[in-house]
Formats: sequence, C-alpha cells, structure tokens
Amino acid sequence: MFIRLAEQHRQFVQDLVMNLQALAIVLENRGYLASCYTCGGQMNSASFMVSLGDNHLIRFLVSDYGITWTEMRDDRELMKLEGAEAISQLQELANLVKFQIQPADSRQAILHNA
Repeated sequence: MFIRLAEQHRQFVQDLVMNLQALAIVLENRGYLASCYTCGGQMNSASFMVSLGDNHLIRFLVSDYGITWTEMRDDRELMKLEGAEAISQLQELANLVKFQIQPADSRQAILHNA
C-alpha cells in the first residue's frame, strides 16, 4: 500500500511541475515576468515565480518534501501557504490567465490612455 501511495505522490508532483511550466509560458505570453525552473529530468521539483507588477511577487515551490506558496510585496512576505491551500491559491493565479486579466502595469497604461 505505501509503495503505491509513494508512486501516486511522485506522479502528482510531476503533473504539478508540468502544469507550472505551462502556466509560466502562458503568463509570459500575456506580458508577465514568469519563470519555472526544475532540477534534473525527473520533474520531481520546481521553483515557479511570477511578478504581478508593483514589486508584487509570487513564489511557488513544489518537491517531494512539500508545496509552498509565498506572496511578497516590496520584499516583505504577505502570505505563506502550504499543501492544498497553496494549490488552491495557485488556481486563483491560473484564473488570471483564464479570464485574461492583464498585469497591473498594462492596466494602468490602458487607464491613462483612455
């Protein structure tokens, strides 16, 4: 039973890493500064970061050891979540892409040009 659970966890982490890589690419294409780095070819860990503008940074780390979401503004930690809560917050970020919300800098430029 434990071997099966360990394999399921490894597969879950790999799926999450692949989705983070895809999210980083889509966010970059939408004008955000985003990156996703992995270590090695096994896809068992990743560091995902995205800048939402105005010194607002999101960092999402995933590995066999855990999952964390850290939100910072002006180099100060605003929120840190782990596990399922971190993944739920990641969904909120993915909604930015889904609903095509633009980065703060672009929104301000649009407002000033209107």
